[in-house]
Amino acid sequence: MQQFIAALERHHEVVASRRGEDDPAVENAYELLKNAFLDYEESLESAYGEWLPFEEAEDSE
Repeated sequence: MQQFIAALERHHEVVASRRGEDDPAVENAYELLKNAFLDYEESLESAYGEWLPFEEAEDSE
């Protein structure tokens, strides 16, 4: 759970200090957050049979 929270905080921090539209730090933080979300959701399901009340957003491209 701490990894997911840290990834949320890092993503917010990087987005708030974005350096242009194509800032690679934002893309990296997005990927880390996505992976942390999936890991956390998997651990919830494995340990408790529960899922998060939201889903990963689909890429529109």
